Amino acid sequence: MTLSKINRIVVGVNDDHQSGVIFRDTDNIQSVPGVFWRSTLWAVDELPVDNSIGGDRGNKQVAREPAGVGVIFRAVEIPPNPENREEHLARLHELHQRVKQKYPPTEADLARHPTMHRTDTMDMFVISRGEIYLVTDTDETLLKTGDTAVVSGVNHAWDNRSDEPCMIIGVMVSAEAWANGDYRKPAAD
Repeated sequence: MTLSKINRIVVGVNDDHQSGVIFRDTDNIQSVPGVFWRSTLWAVDELPVDNSIGGDRGNKQVAREPAGVGVIFRAVEIPPNPENREEHLARLHELHQRVKQKYPPTEADLARHPTMHRTDTMDMFVISRGEIYLVTDTDETLLKTGDTAVVSGVNHAWDNRSDEPCMIIGVMVSAEAWANGDYRKPAAD
């Protein structure tokens, strides 16, 4: 897999107190070979966003979702599906621990797809290159370049059945968790 290059430009207040490019590129890249590559482009820990906070706010974010209230802006490249399902599952288990996965996938989730996961976020995605299936608890949809998806804190997985990597650009916004911690359980009266 060839890792993508993301040309990140951040515009803010420069040293002369005028608008200008204050950051170029990013060194906040995480990857699991054969599973995914991602670059965190920006992240904030407050809403509304405080634009006066300085520094490269995308530089230190590693967790899958914002800690508390916030937003994460990421580019994720997903290669074609690995051939060895057991190795894929083992790598994903390690990944879930590293990114502090709040809701570890159940056996039923993993039977549906090895990358099944969920967060307490509202996720908005654009497919910028390639194609990929968005898999849910009950169905799947093929997304191609230019297609968008919104995932509201529920299980989903990315299934790349093609021969080429797929690049997804997304924004994750913190959101209220589902009642009882699980959307699949009816809310208590």
